[in-house]
Amino acid sequence: MPVIVLEPRDLFSSLSLARMCAILFGCLTFSLVASMEESKLSPLHQMLSFRILCMFTWCLFFALTLLIHVVNVIQFHSLVPISWKNLTVSVAALAALMTLSATLSFPWAVAGHGSVQPCAVAATVSSCLTFAAYVAEAYLIRTQAQDERGYMASVPGLLKVLQLWGGCEMVVLVVEQVQSYLREPVEDTTAMLWVSGTIYVVCLLMSLATVVVVLGDCAGRCPVPFDRLLVCFSLTGVLFYMVATILCFARVLGGRQQGKSPTEEMKMTWAVVVMETVVASITLLAYTVDLAFSFKLLRDRSQA
Repeated sequence: MPVIVLEPRDLFSSLSLARMCAILFGCLTFSLVASMEESKLSPLHQMLSFRILCMFTWCLFFALTLLIHVVNVIQFHSLVPISWKNLTVSVAALAALMTLSATLSFPWAVAGHGSVQPCAVAATVSSCLTFAAYVAEAYLIRTQAQDERGYMASVPGLLKVLQLWGGCEMVVLVVEQVQSYLREPVEDTTAMLWVSGTIYVVCLLMSLATVVVVLGDCAGRCPVPFDRLLVCFSLTGVLFYMVATILCFARVLGGRQQGKSPTEEMKMTWAVVVMETVVASITLLAYTVDLAFSFKLLRDRSQA
C-alpha cells in the first residue's frame, strides 16, 4: 500500500509541535542525566532506585511519543489494532504525571554531599519543559471535536490515568521501604507495609485492566456490563485506598515518634513514607470522584 504522509500544515500543527517538543526535551533530559558523574551523587541505596525510576520514565515516554508521532505522520494508525484516539491521550496524560513525579524527585535523588552538578540543574529544567509539552499535548487532544477524542480524554478517563499513575508510584515507594526495613527492621511496621503493598498491586491491576479494555475497544465483549464493572472497581479502590491511607498516616506518626537521633537512612525512609501518604491521598480522591461519575453513568443508562 502507498505511504501517506500528513500535509505540511498538519505536520506543523499545534499538536504535532507539542509532541516534537516532548520528544526533543525528553531526549535532552535523559542524555544530560546519562552524562552525570556517578561519584558526585548521593551514595544512599534509595536514591539509586529513584534515579533508575526517573531515567526509566524519561526513556519510556520518549520512545512511546516518538512511535506515536511517526505512526501519525505516515498515517498508519488505522492499521494499529487499538483505539488510536484513546491511546494518544492516555500516553500524554500518563507521561505528564510520571514526568512531573520524576521532575520533583530527581533533584532530591541526585543531591550529593558536594556541589550541585550543572548537568543535574539542566536536566531538571529540561524535565520541566518535557512535562509542559506533555500537558500541552493532553490539553490539545481534549479540545478536539467530540468525535475525534475518545473516552480517555473525558474526566472519568483522565481519572483512571491518575489512578494508574498512583498505583505505579505506590509500588516503587513500597519496594523502597521494604528494602530499607529489611536492613533496619521496625517493629509493627513491616506487616502494615505488606498489607499496603498488596492493596496497591490489586488496585493497579484493576486500573490497568480498565485502561486495556478501553484501548482495545473491548467494553462490548466483557462478560459483565462494563458500566457495572467500573462501579465495582471504583468502589473497591475507594475502600482499599481508605485502608492504605490510614496505614500511611499511622506509619508517618510512628516515624515521628522514633528515637531522638535517627540515622540518615531512617530519615530518608520517613520522607518516603510521607511521599506515599501524599500520593495515596491523591489517588483516594481520584477513586472517590471516579466512583461518583461511575454511579451517574450507571443511573443514566438504567433510566434510558
